[in-house]
Amino acid sequence: MDVSLAPLRAWDDFFPGSDRFSRPDFTDISKWNNRVVSNLLYYQTNYLVVAAMMISVVGFLSPFNMILGGIVVVLVFTGFVWAAHNKDVLRRMKKRYPTTFVMVVMLASYFLISMFGGVMVFVFGITFPLLLMFIHASLRLRNLKNKLENKMEGIGLKRTPMGIILDALEQQEESFNKISDYISKVKE
Repeated sequence: MDVSLAPLRAWDDFFPGSDRFSRPDFTDISKWNNRVVSNLLYYQTNYLVVAAMMISVVGFLSPFNMILGGIVVVLVFTGFVWAAHNKDVLRRMKKRYPTTFVMVVMLASYFLISMFGGVMVFVFGITFPLLLMFIHASLRLRNLKNKLENKMEGIGLKRTPMGIILDALEQQEESFNKISDYISKVKE
């Protein structure tokens, strides 16, 4: 599997004026989910840069707690993904309620980290960047270039780190599932 990093999008495209942002339709969860997944894939390198800056600042102030927090979150996430892969109940929950699944991972991480006293590092170094990514991905309207890039990711022409994470969470745009199922059948 060849993994490549998505290009850094122009900052004026990433964070333009208010004309490219809109409140999501909370009544249509599927459409909102598609917007979030699409934006997470398209702006993933921009999100990585913003998160890296925030993690660097917090890590500079408290390096041990930041490393400990990162290790705990990765281990808990990996454990939950493994458990969801092996237990149908968790797998269905992960697919139907991805936000709840991520929140459970974050809460479990929080409780483990609180035993070591690094709660503020967890909040500002790990949770806050994730929250900012989710808010931006929810509010940012998609454009044609965004949709085209995501179709290439969804049918397997390109593999990126965010695509791998979203696959682990079983989150793809609905049209991607149909296309990837068809390609899987053709390959067989």
